Amino acid sequence: MTEDPWKEQLRLLGEFIRAQRGMARLSLRQLGELTGVSNAYLSQLERGLHEPSLSILKSISDALGMPLESLLAQTGMLPDVAPGDTAVIPDTETAILQDPQLSEPQRVALLSVYRSFVPARRRG
Repeated sequence: MTEDPWKEQLRLLGEFIRAQRGMARLSLRQLGELTGVSNAYLSQLERGLHEPSLSILKSISDALGMPLESLLAQTGMLPDVAPGDTAVIPDTETAILQDPQLSEPQRVALLSVYRSFVPARRRG
């Protein structure tokens, strides 16, 4: 039985955040102070147990000193892109990410549904 691809991406995201936090020599408590996110929630994110909002991911990426696009690309949630370069993001995903009428939860939900219908992208 294969694991849900979205859950796998959440697990990879958590592992990447944990690794980046370790390389930055930050404890969960320190990252929590920098992001305004509780230690417990950060721990659950690192274990792939929660689906974070874009604002939480942005605060984490800022605290770790990396662009949000890089964090998402490193975990397979976006194709490899240079910071600020949306030219290689598929048009549908770009439209979802840039639509000002959508809330963050709506964007996450739409991206999740959209990605469930298209073949998974694998990085080389």
